[in-house]
Amino acid sequence: MARKKEYIEEEVIEKAMNLFWKNGYETTSMQMLEKEMGINKFSIYASFGNKNGVLLESIKCYKKKLNKLILKLESSTKGVNAIKDYFYDFVEFTKEIEFGKGCLVTNTANELTEKADEQIKKVLENFTNEIKEHFMKVLKKDATKDEITVKEQGDFLIIAMFGLASATRVFNPSQLKNYIENTFKSL
Repeated sequence: MARKKEYIEEEVIEKAMNLFWKNGYETTSMQMLEKEMGINKFSIYASFGNKNGVLLESIKCYKKKLNKLILKLESSTKGVNAIKDYFYDFVEFTKEIEFGKGCLVTNTANELTEKADEQIKKVLENFTNEIKEHFMKVLKKDATKDEITVKEQGDFLIIAMFGLASATRVFNPSQLKNYIENTFKSL
């Protein structure tokens, strides 16, 4: 007879997500995951396969949390200013104390080495491309922008977003505001 799980997967994954988000993938050990999630290694392996599996589920959880910002972006009629609002909203989204936690995906991508798990690399790449596509949808609403401009500005914005995500961890609100305002001057 199979044992009944004594935990709710969504709850333990949210705890793991926050741990990875704060500490990074490499720094987060199985012992740390056990303690934070409140379940033992056997349960972690049985439910998620391994540490990579926990990370992949954590990224799904993170994506759900970020969807509020994406929905606001896509429902806005403010054009490029909607993307600018997304940048500001993201800074608030990352706040934990005075400084932010960055972005779980950006933080993880910054840790990747050549030997990184291919599935993790692919999930991070897909996530980044999805965000860029959201930016491009907004840019396409501007009839003065041709397809090439939309793609170039989409690339620019996702790289700027990557930079902002890292910057939230070390720069103060005034510096982040300057970064965002200057990013959007050229658009």
